[in-house]
Amino acid sequence: MNHDLSELRVRRIVTGHNEAGEAVVAADEQIAGTGLAEDEGRTSATFFQLWATYEMPVDLGDEAAARQGAGSTTTIVGSRSASVLRIGVLAPGTRSPMHRTESLDYGICLEGECDMELDGGETVSVRAGDVIVQRGTNHLWHNRGSVPCRFAWILLDAEPVEVGGRRLGASWRHDA
Repeated sequence: MNHDLSELRVRRIVTGHNEAGEAVVAADEQIAGTGLAEDEGRTSATFFQLWATYEMPVDLGDEAAARQGAGSTTTIVGSRSASVLRIGVLAPGTRSPMHRTESLDYGICLEGECDMELDGGETVSVRAGDVIVQRGTNHLWHNRGSVPCRFAWILLDAEPVEVGGRRLGASWRHDA
């Protein structure tokens, strides 16, 4: 079975306002998948960069929407008040690098199944409908199944985790 992810698209509908202040559909478009900046094409994961914000409270103006709509191809926005929304798809038989982000990540498995492996040795199988709350932990994703695994990800900038007085910053290891 061919699982070419290069042709996948995600429909993004964005609302806004007209001159009278009434709600309108500002954009209805198909978003193509990309890789992540940290990955440099070393995994077959595809990400759909749907939206990113860079301040709290969020600027809902039309000028800010152009930058926000470009999304973010990095796992670290770094403003300490940012958010990222993306869809990620991991092809069968592939895995991500071991990584830790400086963010609180909400992951919602939309379809398929994959394993989350933690650097402490635990592995958890995640299936459609499951939710992961990733709190700055070092982990990787491994799709051992025969169909793509699709996640919705919401990342919120966070301070790096501190354990025993040691700061655990972001990491992205391809050798793990």
